[in-house]
Amino acid sequence: MPSPYLIMRPMRGAWHGLLWRLAPPRYRPLGDGTLGLAGETAAARFLKTRGYKILLRRYQSPYGEIDLVCRDGETLVFVEVKSRESAEHARPSDSIGSAKQLHISRSALDYLRRLHNPDVAARFDVVEIVWAPPRPSFNLIQDAFPLSEPYRY
Repeated sequence: MPSPYLIMRPMRGAWHGLLWRLAPPRYRPLGDGTLGLAGETAAARFLKTRGYKILLRRYQSPYGEIDLVCRDGETLVFVEVKSRESAEHARPSDSIGSAKQLHISRSALDYLRRLHNPDVAARFDVVEIVWAPPRPSFNLIQDAFPLSEPYRY
């Protein structure tokens, strides 16, 4: 069976609209993902203006994902980005519980292990983004949480 994405490949001109009206895509990813990706891109730009150097985006490990790996001076910073359309009910960083912190900690240790455990200070930051009109608001929480309990670096 061919990939559904080959079927949904966009065509140019009037045929594109007609095809999508007659046969809309049946395969949709769980969750749109556009808010998260836009948030990571905006957070990277925001951190660059603060003097951070972006080393890696979306680091995947067997334990989870780290949104941004940065350097702030001599410190290695693992950044979790949380985006929301409004902050009426809770702050975006409230969704980072102990289980998420454990996944981020284990992923950070995996990253450091792949670098052969350099002698460098590391910390965990959180960037909160609220996409409220007319402009998104950013909040940087430095050293948001420590390395999870059973682990040390």
